Amino acid sequence: MKKTFLILIAAVNFLIMGCQNGNKQEAATETKKDTAISNPTLIANANDFKDSLDGKAISLVYLTNKSGVQVAITNYGARLISLIVPDKNGKLTDVIVGSDKMVEFKSGKEGYFGAVVGRYANRIGHASFVLDGKKYSLAANNGPNSLHGGLKGFASVVWTINSQNDSSVQLSYASKDGEEGYPGNLTAKVRYTLSSSNELKIDYEATTDKKTVVNLTNHSYFNLNGQGSGSILQHTLQLNADHYTPVDSTLIPTGNIDAVAGTPFDFTKPTVIGSRIGEDNIQLKYGKGYDQNFVLNPSKNGELNFAARVTGDQSGIVMEVYTKEPGIQFYTGNFMQGAHTIKGGKKDDYRTAFCLETQHYPDSPNKPKFPSTILEPGKTYATSTVYKFSK
Repeated sequence: MKKTFLILIAAVNFLIMGCQNGNKQEAATETKKDTAISNPTLIANANDFKDSLDGKAISLVYLTNKSGVQVAITNYGARLISLIVPDKNGKLTDVIVGSDKMVEFKSGKEGYFGAVVGRYANRIGHASFVLDGKKYSLAANNGPNSLHGGLKGFASVVWTINSQNDSSVQLSYASKDGEEGYPGNLTAKVRYTLSSSNELKIDYEATTDKKTVVNLTNHSYFNLNGQGSGSILQHTLQLNADHYTPVDSTLIPTGNIDAVAGTPFDFTKPTVIGSRIGEDNIQLKYGKGYDQNFVLNPSKNGELNFAARVTGDQSGIVMEVYTKEPGIQFYTGNFMQGAHTIKGGKKDDYRTAFCLETQHYPDSPNKPKFPSTILEPGKTYATSTVYKFSK
């Protein structure tokens, strides 16, 4: 009897200990789960982009390489959502400023964060141009001018994902004749490719069935110290540009091409971005900071040309830009006023990002002396830009 009683006591103790261990395991599981929620990975979550617009499915795709670089791209606006690279200490850093949730884009309050903009990137004066004697009127969505393709440009439509793998994705969009006022049925294609040497290449193509104008770029906002890390004014910038195109008070080029020497626009040598941004200069006042097209010094025809180099003052991350385009728009986030919710629930505060948009010059359709942006049937618009990262 005594032996049976002792066995019974031992069994009860075993059950109690088992329950306690189970509770500890459950608690540990809950703690781990809470930690995972409060410390999400840097890359945007595909579930936050499962949506649709105009009957077309929206999704998010990823590119990766063996160096740990990660890229997230959505087919809404063919946008670059995340670009994660290692800093000087090996810390993975998301250098793209913008939203990481589709709900923020659908709210209509965001800018052009990470988007491919078109049919005509940048501004067209008085929202019109003449082609073969016919005047085409566009949406005036930026004062008297048309900006980035109009009210519903390429940034605001769902692109088709044609192909993808771990290192590349190609997207396309068919823009109908008359869309946003532009002539011709235009088929645009964009391919993002991530190399093993930490280069993100963007290839653009377009064809048309009617004479038209086209100018495509990517409107990513960068902060090389990492998104949400404050102002970019202490970043260092070098531009391969001895000239720029001055603008009027509505930011339309005057048609002149001026030398940068002796002006706040001289970035031919590495210069701290904010060192001259507050100077008493009419061009800086028009743009409320830097928002100018720089004329890139030419390279051999058809080859990628060094355009810019930027270094994060805290991270040590270096971004070099190479392009086949004749110009590059340098913008310092002068109109970022905390109106948009970005990653981590933060706001896009004043000058927390910069843009380097490779392009043909603004208002080229109305400036015969500028490089032409006309595309004819039977011809292919083709250009490329590379963002190369190092530390």
